[in-house]
Amino acid sequence: MHAHLGDRLVVESPTTGAVRRDGEIIGLHHEDGTPPYDVRWSDTDDVTLVFPGPDAHVQHLETEADDTPSGTDTVRDDIATSMTSAMSTPTSTPGRPNPGDIGRRVAEVRRRRGLSREETARRARISPQYLAYLEEQPSDPTTATLFALSAALGTTAGSLRGGGVDRPPGQGHALLHPRLNDLGQEECRRLLSTHGVGRVAVTAPDGRPAVVPVNYEVVDDAIVFRTRPGSVPAAAAGNEVAFEVDHVDEAMSQGWSVLAVGPATTVTEPDAVRELVRRAHTETWAGGTRDVWVSIRPTHFTGKRITPADRRTHR
Repeated sequence: MHAHLGDRLVVESPTTGAVRRDGEIIGLHHEDGTPPYDVRWSDTDDVTLVFPGPDAHVQHLETEADDTPSGTDTVRDDIATSMTSAMSTPTSTPGRPNPGDIGRRVAEVRRRRGLSREETARRARISPQYLAYLEEQPSDPTTATLFALSAALGTTAGSLRGGGVDRPPGQGHALLHPRLNDLGQEECRRLLSTHGVGRVAVTAPDGRPAVVPVNYEVVDDAIVFRTRPGSVPAAAAGNEVAFEVDHVDEAMSQGWSVLAVGPATTVTEPDAVRELVRRAHTETWAGGTRDVWVSIRPTHFTGKRITPADRRTHR
């Protein structure tokens, strides 16, 4: 019998052939994928060291096929063994990680929490190798493992699955002792970085106020974005406008906001337009032809950041 991390160990009833118990293999003790295994049982959420008996078999993650003796299983076990060897030292394995959505979220929340893989794995009662596998490869952990990881990371299983992406940010709990700090001019410029998504506040062509998200670039201290003639963002040209960028860290209940104010103009000089196109990092998310460049030259910055207050002041 051979297995790799994430496979499912199935124990059948010796009399009926029905599944008596199953669990996710979250730890290996041999690089060739042979028993014993650390298994998180789906019915109890307990993790135990298992030496599978004759009534047990492995369902491989990539095939969902049983590990029962046959000619084809020899080939499948060879594949599982090679994958297990590669995953036994994931941080040193050459090649590019190809994480799934859950793995990306787990890794991001873990980094925000300042937790190592080893500490996170200890809290979730899984092996560090399995956590590395989850973060670096497309995977589908069991509900029990997802709940254990969310508890270890101080978030929810729904968040790790991507739930709430259609809700506005900031619906999490506020910090127990938040601190609101003013940001200086240089810090505001730094947070704007080189490109991203921001919001421009303008008076629309129909005379109503509007706030519109746009993909922007920062080029030579100017905030520039592409749009279409006659669009709402194009109405910024010839006026003093406000441009806002922010970041909300849901997992940590922290964030920052930067507001830049200044005159906006349309970039019409051909060489300047070509340079902006050359230096653009991404296409506009909205797609379509957007060949009108608007430049905002900020004359004033303001910014705020929410962070935890120093605990010593609350003792």
